[in-house]
Amino acid sequence: MQVLRTPDERFDDLADYRFAPHYTLVPSGNGGELRIHAIDEGPRDAAPVLLLHGEPSWSYLYRSFVAPLVAAGHRVVAPDLIGFGKSDKPAAREDYSYERHVDWMLAWLEALDLRDITLFCQDWGGLIGLRLVAERPDRFARLVIANTGLPTGEGSSDGFDAWLAFSQSSPTFPIGHIVSGGTVRGLSAAEIAAYDAPFPDDRYKAGARQFPALVPITPDHPSVAENKAAWAVLETFGRPVLTCFSDRDPVTAGGDRPFQHRIPGAAGQPHVTIADAGHFLQEDKPEEIVSLILSFIAATGATA
Repeated sequence: MQVLRTPDERFDDLADYRFAPHYTLVPSGNGGELRIHAIDEGPRDAAPVLLLHGEPSWSYLYRSFVAPLVAAGHRVVAPDLIGFGKSDKPAAREDYSYERHVDWMLAWLEALDLRDITLFCQDWGGLIGLRLVAERPDRFARLVIANTGLPTGEGSSDGFDAWLAFSQSSPTFPIGHIVSGGTVRGLSAAEIAAYDAPFPDDRYKAGARQFPALVPITPDHPSVAENKAAWAVLETFGRPVLTCFSDRDPVTAGGDRPFQHRIPGAAGQPHVTIADAGHFLQEDKPEEIVSLILSFIAATGATA
């Protein structure tokens, strides 16, 4: 496995991103190791708020979440998935699989020994994060689920199909502009540059290109059986679960309902639709989402 590592200078002077890096080594699965980066701020003895990003973003997505969550007394942990941000990037698309990503992040979670976790997950942060919940449910105190899914080969939305076609056929893959296009407000030039920063050239984009093709939307996709097994665990998860999908995301529209109906901990919770927000609702409504997370923790027994 050839592994690329984005030069540190690519991350100098990013807009509103001034966090000390924290690195953890995990097994690569072929005898080597991969380095996972994370923001890790706040008291180490506080119950963590785990913020998981998706495709093709990185922990920069959560830059506005960190200070208010820390100010409220929480430890805030926002890793970069392998292939993204400051984490290592295998160079070949075939190096990426759904199951490898779950294994890598599970190894990271256990290396940090995070417990009593409040999880906020969106996009692939949910596809991977909810698998972590299914693997280690006792580590999670509550879940806040946004603009994501846990598909089991039963089809997809028109919005996702359009995204899949673009991701696999477009000769260019302008990541900063892709993220901007997934917002309602539109990103500034500096913010677009920050989303481009992890990818000096196309060699670094193998994971970003491959992720859409890994979503198990047909019965023949890998990971269908594993996601069905994960759902079986989630259907017994009684700890509090809140959905906060946005109203202007064609990719995940309606995806909140399975979580509300199938996870016991979602029953009776004050599920929210985030208005005037796109797929990357963290960019459109960060203050509203942070307030929602804090209110949910307070209402369900904060331990930070």
